[in-house]
Amino acid sequence: MKKQWAFKIFLFGFILLLAACGDTAEQLDKNDEQEGNVAEQEAPTREADEIEDSTGSVPLNLKIAENAAFPVGTKVKIFANHMEGMKGAEGVVVAVYDTTAYEISYRPTTGGEKVENYKWVIHEELDGASGAPMEPGRELVINADHIEGMDGATATIESADEGPVYVVDFTTTTGEEVKNYKWLVESELAASDESSQ
Repeated sequence: MKKQWAFKIFLFGFILLLAACGDTAEQLDKNDEQEGNVAEQEAPTREADEIEDSTGSVPLNLKIAENAAFPVGTKVKIFANHMEGMKGAEGVVVAVYDTTAYEISYRPTTGGEKVENYKWVIHEELDGASGAPMEPGRELVINADHIEGMDGATATIESADEGPVYVVDFTTTTGEEVKNYKWLVESELAASDESSQ
């Protein structure tokens, strides 16, 4: 009789142990799932010092845009025509910042013809920029090297677009992969068909 009670107590204890382990495993699975959801919600925003390509790095201390129309990770269609094969291309937003973008005209430091209506440089890329948005006609020195002859040139503000500004990875319509393209503004983008599905 004592052996039966001992066995029942042992069996009951063993069942409790298994139940506890099952709950723990289930809880761990739930925790992993929740962490995965948080990671998805917090899409990998690239810090300013990580955004570097052939057009240079992003100015430090830019404020990350929190309520952008196209958050990081959004697949977008591009309507801008800043370079060959850009218009109609599709890509993905890799960073979004709150700042003002400017359309400028300038004469390259390397000589040659004046560059008219270049889109875009941002507020932080203009030495002495203040009072965003700055008025058309104001002249400042460019502190960005998007293209040869730009850095150090004197720019004339043509127009302003009060943020946010986007950094986008995309493939041109001619098949060229472009990483960390700076800058695009909201009016130059739309959510791609893939994003809305």
